[in-house]
Amino acid sequence: MSPAARFRGLPLRSRLALLVAVAVAVAVAAVAAVCWVMVRRQLSEQLDRSLMATNPSAEVVRRLREGCTTAPGRPVQEIAGNLTPTVQIVTADGSHCWVSGLPDLPVTVADRQVAAGQRTSSVHDARTPGGTAMRVYTFTAQAQPGSPVFGISVAKPLADIDEPLSTLAWVLLLVSGIGAVGAGAAGLWVARTGLRPVDELTGAVEHIARTEDLTVRIPDDGDDEIARLSRSFNSMTAALASSRERQSQLIADAGHELRTPLTSLRTNIELLARSEETGRAIPAQDRRELLASVKAQMTELAALIGDLQELSRPDAGPPARLEVVALHDTVRSALSRARLRGPELVFDAEVEPWYVRGEAAALERAVVNLLDNAVKFSPPGGVVAVSLRAGELTVRDHGPGIPAEDLPHVFERFWRSESARSLPGSGLGLSIVARTAERSGGSARLRAPADGGPGTEAVLRIPGAPTPPPAAAEAAAAGGGAGGAAAAAEGPSVVPDQ
Repeated sequence: MSPAARFRGLPLRSRLALLVAVAVAVAVAAVAAVCWVMVRRQLSEQLDRSLMATNPSAEVVRRLREGCTTAPGRPVQEIAGNLTPTVQIVTADGSHCWVSGLPDLPVTVADRQVAAGQRTSSVHDARTPGGTAMRVYTFTAQAQPGSPVFGISVAKPLADIDEPLSTLAWVLLLVSGIGAVGAGAAGLWVARTGLRPVDELTGAVEHIARTEDLTVRIPDDGDDEIARLSRSFNSMTAALASSRERQSQLIADAGHELRTPLTSLRTNIELLARSEETGRAIPAQDRRELLASVKAQMTELAALIGDLQELSRPDAGPPARLEVVALHDTVRSALSRARLRGPELVFDAEVEPWYVRGEAAALERAVVNLLDNAVKFSPPGGVVAVSLRAGELTVRDHGPGIPAEDLPHVFERFWRSESARSLPGSGLGLSIVARTAERSGGSARLRAPADGGPGTEAVLRIPGAPTPPPAAAEAAAAGGGAGGAAAAAEGPSVVPDQ
């Protein structure tokens, strides 16, 4: 396994602690290295300044030159003060005369150039035959005016700065190690503290997965990313709980609504089966009524199943298929079906061309549901007024109407008023109408008629499409001749229902 894969396999808090420790270690190492280099530079410059501060008098120079071999060491303190340096005389030919300190400093080209008078001074590193590293300062001198020049080399061991630097390096290394370990511990503590809400979120998710308890909530105080994540999680669980509650309610209501037609079907079929088994014929009129009841219950079951299928689709998200629909054609088609269901009623329709964007099948079902409600609640011989103008479809019946206190509930699933519970239906029709209108960007509502008369007025408003499709204009021209084509081209016009 590669190091990267092993790193990714560590827990998140371990990775954070490790990253913090590495970052702090790198920062401390960089600071320690810069500190060590700066101290070394300062100590080297200080040593060079101390060596270059040597300024012997003419008498001392003369005595060094004349007696370097006979009386070594006596004038050294006068030259270098407290440096206790190594001192030797250097001539232009490369020979040298030891005066004090470590003997036999190597003579470099720069030293010979200084001794020959070609350079005034030289500073360089050197190493004695014994292996001691030295810092050497060579400068030009004369025993007396007019005499040949020579060089005086003053040297000091580099150990004077190497030893403090070595001590400093060990101290910095120790401090860096302590800092890295402390940073790792602090990083682990910070990771544990910072990830505690994540641990709570993980525990809540695991609890929900184990118990399916969607009532769990996580504290979401603050405005940081963890708080936002907690609020998002709480919103998600609340939405899931609401969805589960609606699903349970839908199943319970559907079971209740299915039980009535199924019980009626079972009773009627058992009567027919018992008649066949016992040989006792059911009177023809009663048999026809039983068969009609079975057929009606089957129709109600089919309608209820269709409504449930429509409501089982998710509420969120765009419709499965958006297209430009001629709403006026949909209304005319629904009117044709409504006349078959209410042949004793009078339909007063006034339909203007109007194009919308939505699902053709869903829109037709919504319009059919509105007309079915009008047919259901209209008295025999009553009038159903249908109007489509500027995108507002109005369907009015002249039935008993809906009490004002029931209007807020009419679009709820399976809700039925006291006066409607004895009539066929599932209580899903208006819920489907509202859902379809919302998915098409419109709205649906029920209201009392403006003229104060009996009945209820259902209003379905859907915004229009930008332009009618060419295919719709061609269909209008083909179906209505020149008049239909003119109507499609010139815009909305009143088209009375035939």
